[in-house]
Amino acid sequence: MIIGIDPGLDGAVCLIGSALDYIVIYDTPTLTVQGASGNKREYNHVAMAAHLRPAAAKSVAYIEKVHAMPGQGVRSMFTMGVGLGMWMGILAGLEIPITLVTPQRWKGVMLDGMGKDKDASRLRAMQLRPRDTEFFQRKKDDGRAEAYLIAEYGRRIG
Repeated sequence: MIIGIDPGLDGAVCLIGSALDYIVIYDTPTLTVQGASGNKREYNHVAMAAHLRPAAAKSVAYIEKVHAMPGQGVRSMFTMGVGLGMWMGILAGLEIPITLVTPQRWKGVMLDGMGKDKDASRLRAMQLRPRDTEFFQRKKDDGRAEAYLIAEYGRRIG
């Protein structure tokens, strides 16, 4: 089993069989927590681990190595770092081998000749999985598409 993870709050985790006979995609599990300054979403680490536990024994994981970019807010950058750390900790705890991959690397392979934006990821995912386009139909499904493309990148280079 190959696991691809887009670690953002709006990201996803994708599990694909090495023979492409199996695909499961989960949006990143989150909870909405009421705080002093209003509601905010937090990672649901229990559900994150639950999605991966059944496949742990025979899996490898590819996770997007996120980093700060100009124009991103401090909270957004911190939240992405927290997500990356949580996924890495869960994968390590389940003894799933991890490969970090930069967006430039996986997008260079999987989106070659296309744009590098979120809609390009959705389009490419639909091209590669025409039987599974329901996973990628909505604009907000870009995290699912990117998690799938990261997993497919891992399958191709692995």
